[in-house]
Amino acid sequence: MSSRWFPCLSSPPPHLLLLVRQQSLVSASIPELLSFSSSTNQNLPRLSTSTLVPPSNDVNVYITTWSVVFQLFKLGPVESVCITVDSETSSKKESYSRGITIRFRTEDESKAFHCAFEQWKNEVIGGSAGECLENGSLLTSRSKFDNKIEAASAKMYFHYYGQLLHQQNMLQDYVRTGTYCAAVIENRADFIGRVVVDVGAGSGILSLFAAQAGAKHVYAVEASEMAEYARRLIAGNPSLAQRITVVKGKVEEVELPEKADILISEPMGTLLVNERMLESYVIARDRFLVPKGKMFPTMGRIHMAPFSDEYLYVEVANKALFWQQHNYYGVDLTPLYGPAFQGYFSQPVVDAFDPRLLVAPATFHTIDFTSIKEEDLYEIDIPLSFIASVGTRVHGLACWFDVLFNGSTVQRWLTTAPGAPTTHWYQLRCVLSQPMYVMAGQEITGRLHMVAHNAQSYTMYLTMSAKMWGAGAEQGGILQTSSCKLDLKEPYYRMSQPQAYAWSQDQQPHQLVHAQDIPIQSQDVVGPGLTPPSQNSAAPLNR
Repeated sequence: MSSRWFPCLSSPPPHLLLLVRQQSLVSASIPELLSFSSSTNQNLPRLSTSTLVPPSNDVNVYITTWSVVFQLFKLGPVESVCITVDSETSSKKESYSRGITIRFRTEDESKAFHCAFEQWKNEVIGGSAGECLENGSLLTSRSKFDNKIEAASAKMYFHYYGQLLHQQNMLQDYVRTGTYCAAVIENRADFIGRVVVDVGAGSGILSLFAAQAGAKHVYAVEASEMAEYARRLIAGNPSLAQRITVVKGKVEEVELPEKADILISEPMGTLLVNERMLESYVIARDRFLVPKGKMFPTMGRIHMAPFSDEYLYVEVANKALFWQQHNYYGVDLTPLYGPAFQGYFSQPVVDAFDPRLLVAPATFHTIDFTSIKEEDLYEIDIPLSFIASVGTRVHGLACWFDVLFNGSTVQRWLTTAPGAPTTHWYQLRCVLSQPMYVMAGQEITGRLHMVAHNAQSYTMYLTMSAKMWGAGAEQGGILQTSSCKLDLKEPYYRMSQPQAYAWSQDQQPHQLVHAQDIPIQSQDVVGPGLTPPSQNSAAPLNR
């Protein structure tokens, strides 16, 4: 639905107009500013949610509501308000959104209202923060983060990481925590007497490690409510507390009194890039790190290899069987079977799998945190090329990552590879709805293209191809191509029991064991037109 000024104003006046609409927030209804990006004044009364009566279709209610608003902001008579029409049933070519057009007497009056409204909106509904200046303009603190990330996603993200139970989950990942501790303490020479910035400090554990290693001062930057818990934890360790300052705010927005010699952070999400915190890590580098300063971690690698897993394929395909019912309370569900089948294959699978399921040596894509530009993380394009080790059916692409702590004394690797001690990141697999047959020595090609979206994750586009040999393939083989679109934000968590933290990850990640010949069931489903067999019908893998 488009919006325009209500026709009661033949043309916009020389001073400014505001268009407002109603928006629901939990059980309350509140007006929210849509247009007008410049702003406003100081020392005006604040609105509260109790100030505004719930809007309805009754024009008198709108006028009553805005009469109260005008009285609060001393903006003159209610006659200066015009009510738009509801156009959803209108036959006119032009449509109008239900809202209110306000004509202010002066531009200064308009600025004053807008600034006060923006500040109130930030306090009450989590809008953009701002500060009213003496000249009547609004100094906005909207950062790159706010401009590229959906507000609802950011709110959920910071709420999640503001809870101790989720921090505990990460702290109890002993591979993660132990490797970070070793990387810092064993490279004590890099930290002694240095200024450190902890990007996304969470509980403050990495800041404490840096202080233990002899850092001169650590700035622990944390945007969520976990910042207060970090202060308490740090204060409870008085021998280190005097050298750590917790700074609450986004790294894109906060100001620090000095530059950092070292950045430390745990910015990795599923498949390294989920949650898009790597971008914040890079922004912190550009804002705070001295030239040739160190970053812990220093670089990351996304590893990929084709896999064969009949059990997983049938499990995912079986989920759509619900939609094959012809008489579900008298309703035929089968028209939605095809979309449901494809929908389940749009979810990346997060679990820990046996490395013997891989059918070719892995390739990897490197992201150097010390040099990559933030914009380069908006789209990641990875060409794929593998040589199959065995003849089998390829069900998709398996992915994992590792990161390097390139210290002056010791290099430490933190890997999430299959077969290594399991981490809370596990591994990730993209399952193709149409598997491909390959022979030993055959080339498998493709592309993994990832596009960042404003829900702090990525849309993944995977294409894999291989030539199929056999009868009728005298002209060089028949090209098999299978593709899928996945949302990294919405994975299928297929968790298994984590392995114990058995050894320190201080070496280059080990060479993986590749798949042995895995028997294929010829009756397995190849697309939404066929009914998948029951999970019990799949033969067990030879391990």
